[in-house]
Parts: sequence; C-alpha cells; structure tokens
Amino acid sequence: FQDQAMMKTMSGGNCNLNVPAKNSYRMVVLGASRVGKSSIVSRFLNGRFEDQYTPTIEDFHRKVYNIRGDMYQLDILDTSGNHPFPAMRRLSILTGDVFILVFSLDNRESFDEVKRLQKQILEVKSCLKNKTKESADLPMVICGNKNDHSEIFRKVRTDEGENLVSSDENCAYFEVSAKKNTNVDEMFYVLFSMAKLPHEMSPSLHRKISIQYGDPFQQKSFRMRRVKDMDAYGMISPFARRPSVNSDLKYIKSKVLREGQSREREKCTVQ
Repeated sequence: FQDQAMMKTMSGGNCNLNVPAKNSYRMVVLGASRVGKSSIVSRFLNGRFEDQYTPTIEDFHRKVYNIRGDMYQLDILDTSGNHPFPAMRRLSILTGDVFILVFSLDNRESFDEVKRLQKQILEVKSCLKNKTKESADLPMVICGNKNDHSEIFRKVRTDEGENLVSSDENCAYFEVSAKKNTNVDEMFYVLFSMAKLPHEMSPSLHRKISIQYGDPFQQKSFRMRRVKDMDAYGMISPFARRPSVNSDLKYIKSKVLREGQSREREKCTVQ
C-alpha cells in the first residue's frame, strides 16, 4: 500500500468527502458462477440476502468511512464468474488490494476454480512486485459458501480449504453462509486485520448511515463532537462509477514506471 498523501475528493448532497489516497483500497471478489459472490457483497453492504439469482457481469460499489476522524474509502469489484475477457480479470487482479475468493462447498468445480484463481493472483502480483520493488503483503480470504446446506451435499472437505492457506499468514479460510449470515462478519474482520485496516470497517462494527445524513463525514462537524470522537460511520456511495479501463491501465503503468506512486485512480463524483 502506498503512503503518499494525495487527496481524493468525493461530493454528495450536503457531504463533501476528502479521502487520503493512502486510505483508499480496492477489494476484488472472484469465483465461479452461482457460488454466492454477489450475496456476500450484499451482506457486506446492506445486510441483506437476495434469493433471486441474477448473473453478474461486473458490479462496482464504493463505501466510505469516518473512523475516529480518519476517512477511508473501499471500492468493491464484484466480478463475473464466467470471465469472458481474461485481460479484464488480469487488470482487476493488478488493481486489487485485498481479495475474496469464493467457491460453493457443494461444487467441486468451483473449488478447483478458486485454486486456479489463487495461483493466478499470486503470479500476477508477484510480477508486479518485481517491477515496482514493492514489499506489500497480499491479504486474501478463501471463502467456502453455502455451509448451511446438509453435509450430504458437501463436495469439498474443510481440511482441503485449510490446506490452501496453510503456508501463507496473509491468507485465511472461512466456511460461511451468505443466506444465514454465518461467519460473514468474522471473515471480513479477519480480512481487514490482515490488510492492517481498521476493524471497524467490518459490517457490524460501525454505524451505517445514508448519504442524506452525512454530517458525521463533515470534518468540521466531526471535530466539534468530542464526546463521540471514537465513533465509526460507514456510508455507501449510491452513484459510484467504476474507474475506466484506461484509468486503471494508467494507474498500473505509473506504478511500473514509478511515475508518481500516489495510488491516484479515477475520481468518482456522487451527486
């Protein structure tokens, strides 16, 4: 992660947000189709589970936080399980900071896909590290979803999942149920801890507010509220746009060429 103090500005309603670039991160969610990637993202963002399945092409979300007076931004890239464009998947990996790899416990093929994805992420990121001389860790969670199903449907043993992360202290394994909301909060807590991010970014550890009640994100307002200066707030940006492919390519190029190590990505305006 970069330590430059470039500022990103996002405005919305009565809320002007200045997020230091060093506090801006991208979480990439990968896995085969129908394993529950979008359901896990939905649990993270709004605590809901959607029964109806809708194939994801690529969804982009943004959540901003005010944690003890410091601003953070988390971009969430929910990717397609079909991966119709391998170059796009590689670009998603290159620009990601933390990763969630999802498979279904009742689907052996989805587990094999996660193993391939884990290998690809490590290879792509290793290549980038070699070119940029970065030494940052790579926080990753491998997530076996649908543990609410009967054991007779299980196709992947717990020890098989645990073996994928046994040699990497920055990689953890969880068996979860997005439907029952089992172990989902715990998974995010561990992921953010490995990434050295505030644990208050976890879904259950901050106050969720909407953009029309964005006063806690006003720095002036926040400083005046001394009694509550330890509070943590989270807010979904309702009109966040995914940075363009050109923007992501420029970001990666700048890292490789060392042309401004500021993590500068395309800004998003929320109206």
